[in-house]
Amino acid sequence: MSSLRAGQLNRRITVQQQNSAQDSYGAPVRTWTDVATVWADIQPLSGRELESAQRMASEVSYQITVRYQAPFTDTRAVAAYRARYKGRVFNLHAALNEDEANVLITLLASEGLNDG
Repeated sequence: MSSLRAGQLNRRITVQQQNSAQDSYGAPVRTWTDVATVWADIQPLSGRELESAQRMASEVSYQITVRYQAPFTDTRAVAAYRARYKGRVFNLHAALNEDEANVLITLLASEGLNDG
């Protein structure tokens, strides 16, 4: 997918970065800050079920395509992000700059095991 068709990026996602704060008792609390809100294409790749803590859990892998933006080029930074779409949470694992052309970024993500 090295070119865009009209209407291809038709889902509005919010990419968030994890921060830590303290609650009123001084205990650490995980919070999320918005990094960017972008148009995206979300495509499922694969799914699996596994037993975790004596319960069944399912995980689905996704490919999320967005327009090129500089914050998404550092794959190590992207691995600490999550994406939200209509109440769903996608853990981001890697970012691929397709053909190194600075046109599209493919985010590899998963959904189902945790909230980011």
